Amino acid sequence: MTVVARQFHLGSRPEGLPQTNNFQLVERKLEAPRTGQLLVRNRWLSVDPYMRGRMTGQKSYMPPFAVGEPLDGAAIGVVVESEDDRFSAGDVVSHFAGWRDFAITDASSATKIDRTIPEQAYLGPLGFPGFAAYIGMLRIGKPRAGETVFVSAAAGSVGSLAVQIAKINQCRVVASAGAEDKLRWLRDEAGADATINYKETSDMFASLRDAAPDGIDIYFDNVGGTHLEAALEAANDFARFALCGMIEQYNSEPVGPRNIYAVIEKSLLLQGFITIHNMSVWEDFQRDVTQWIVDGKVKWQETVVRGLESTPSAFLDLFSGKNTGKMIVDLREPGDTGTGGASP
Repeated sequence: MTVVARQFHLGSRPEGLPQTNNFQLVERKLEAPRTGQLLVRNRWLSVDPYMRGRMTGQKSYMPPFAVGEPLDGAAIGVVVESEDDRFSAGDVVSHFAGWRDFAITDASSATKIDRTIPEQAYLGPLGFPGFAAYIGMLRIGKPRAGETVFVSAAAGSVGSLAVQIAKINQCRVVASAGAEDKLRWLRDEAGADATINYKETSDMFASLRDAAPDGIDIYFDNVGGTHLEAALEAANDFARFALCGMIEQYNSEPVGPRNIYAVIEKSLLLQGFITIHNMSVWEDFQRDVTQWIVDGKVKWQETVVRGLESTPSAFLDLFSGKNTGKMIVDLREPGDTGTGGASP
């Protein structure tokens, strides 16, 4: 079977905020899958802030994207052809050959998904965003009942699960986001006890002090910048900071917190982490979050854009906060509405 795939390549390395002309949509003929490979037709694509760092060409925890070569990322697709006994045509799998409509991928890097849960959930709460929340909150934050937790970018795919994991562990949660509808969802659905609209405050620390008058014991950082400085000011002695991301500085020159001495003064723990360094607990994560979803303890939101051509603009919208929850691209064909489960 001959397939011509449409795929996005990195056309040039962006300076500052990426632009649509940094991406090129090209067609490439795919060879038939070889032994141990799958031909997959993608149904859902993930775009995530970490991808911006891979566009710089600098060495990091993941290889940089090469100019003129395909971009990649998490995706959900259906197997069209299989050259591996573990998979059959029609299986729905998660894999990492995103930013395209068809892909040849190694079977060893694909995973069959449980379709009793909406399949796109494996890009959000049951994917690497959810895994980041799980690791940061439980392995670094180590929440104890009655503690106060502050989560920035709390309406996103990572932050919203971090909020709910803290609530499952009987903590008081302060959540920051940039729109009133997002804050309402965090209070009414995710269970946040107090919220801060960071776009409406001129003094982040004063707002955090009002929301957490007794200080904070855990900070889950997705933003950096002024949020991190405010958290350092509000931190109680021996507070734990899980540093997951710093989207405020992804498109500009990084600036360190001016009050970093608080780390010494208050005996704080600040620990960054990368999901791929914690794969030993992946099965625990899948078990726990699946059960929380079944029990109604975890909810999530999605911002869905349709069509492969929309992938770059969906990615760029992450940096202006246009998404609520997980940003995903829907490649399903007309009439193909099955998700294998109820909507979130």
